[in-house]
Amino acid sequence: MENLLLIIVLIFVGQTLGCLVGLIKKPKETILYGSLAFAASMMLGISFLQLIPESLKIIPFYLVIISFIIGIAIFRIIDITLPHINPELLKKEKPSIKRSVTMLVIGMALHNIPEGLAIGVGFALTPTLGITIALGIAAQDVPENIATIVPLYGLTKKRMKSFIIVTITILFELVGFIFGYYLLKGSSLNLLGVSLALAAGFMTYISIEELIPAAQIKQNPKIGIVSLILGMICVLLIGFLC
Repeated sequence: MENLLLIIVLIFVGQTLGCLVGLIKKPKETILYGSLAFAASMMLGISFLQLIPESLKIIPFYLVIISFIIGIAIFRIIDITLPHINPELLKKEKPSIKRSVTMLVIGMALHNIPEGLAIGVGFALTPTLGITIALGIAAQDVPENIATIVPLYGLTKKRMKSFIIVTITILFELVGFIFGYYLLKGSSLNLLGVSLALAAGFMTYISIEELIPAAQIKQNPKIGIVSLILGMICVLLIGFLC
């Protein structure tokens, strides 16, 4: 029960903290870029040091590869079909305000579902893995939501309205977690192994397509490289301590 409550707290804390920081005071770009690199490193570390190895213990190698690629493809389709405000989009765009807010909310909500599924899949295997994945996603949610709520506030011109909108979209991550956990809890090991590799595909796509480009590591090599190293060390420490 305690582990379940911790997962729920982690689902909300990263996104809520990002919203509050973005509304109260937009951080310096170097801090935001560093946090994006750190989050990307954590998610890649979790994918290749925990999710993939756990999946390989359960299902054949070829199924892991196929499931991993399908996970990337699914998230790519979501990204193309329902675009959301990417962390690098710190500048406000100029289309219809009503349409922009609507598309932003829909995209954010559906973008959160696979993240919740990844946490649920890990938790269905072991609480420790679920908590580790939740920590990684919470880490990337902070800078992502800072960069999301800034243009949203620019569109709505209302702090409380922007905060409520983003808070509502967090519920979709919770729904994804519940669905992933209860659907897979007690299911066949093959399905669980496939789901772990799918989750690794989700997180790898987010890291490579969104977080790393947004971190602008070439333009900020010192903070970018240090943040990448710290993120990987953090994953190793979590794995060791848990």
